Amino acid sequence: MGALKLIGSWADSHTHRVQLALKIKGLEFDYQEEDLLNPSPELLLHNPVYKKVPVLLHNDRAIVESVVILHYIDDTWPDHPIMPTAPFDRAISRFWCHFAEDKLAPAVGAVFSSYGEGQKAAVDQVHENLKLLECELKDGAFKGKRFFGGDQIGLLDIVLGCGSYWLAVFEEVMEVKLVDPEAFPVFHAWLREFEAQTQVKETIPAIDKLLEYAREIRQMMLSLSNGAAGGDSAPPAAAAGTSINNNIAVDAVDGGSG
Repeated sequence: MGALKLIGSWADSHTHRVQLALKIKGLEFDYQEEDLLNPSPELLLHNPVYKKVPVLLHNDRAIVESVVILHYIDDTWPDHPIMPTAPFDRAISRFWCHFAEDKLAPAVGAVFSSYGEGQKAAVDQVHENLKLLECELKDGAFKGKRFFGGDQIGLLDIVLGCGSYWLAVFEEVMEVKLVDPEAFPVFHAWLREFEAQTQVKETIPAIDKLLEYAREIRQMMLSLSNGAAGGDSAPPAAAAGTSINNNIAVDAVDGGSG
């Protein structure tokens, strides 16, 4: 079916989505690590619109945006499908993928990039979103299923799971509680089951590496914020947070990457 190459970043959850899908399909691919602060000419060539990872090259033709890439992979290599076969189930999967991108991820990103009362409000929003997922797992379309995709990891598991590990990272770095196993027992059990899968373990970076990375970014944000308070030469805190979010760690969860 031709050569595959993935352009991505080691800490980016959107990159991890594509890596995991390729592994589930048993597909071999080359990998190119990107410096998100200094995009390569190849990345700019193949994704001139958003200038972000991930980019999948199939026979030198570029597919961008992680969920679009996941659909392309499933359509092109139908063995070991990640999308349900029934139209209703496919629609439900697409809806909750949109929810993850549009509601949950921005709220989690806001926990990392905000302070004080703003951070408390962001934590509350994460909890409200997790309540909705908990209800769907307990009594909704996914009731009684091992994964959102059924007995095997599916599209929604990939989209939600490749990013949910940042919840534990942010809990430690920001000293907040996001996934309480007593408040969200079914979601918590699903996440532990997802993280226990061999292909997931092979894809997600080690927690200590992610913690170190998140602490560095958080310290950078605090330094920029303090600088802004001391003079006009430093960028405003909001602008600093936006710049960082668009380029590095918070992209992993707030939808800033593809």
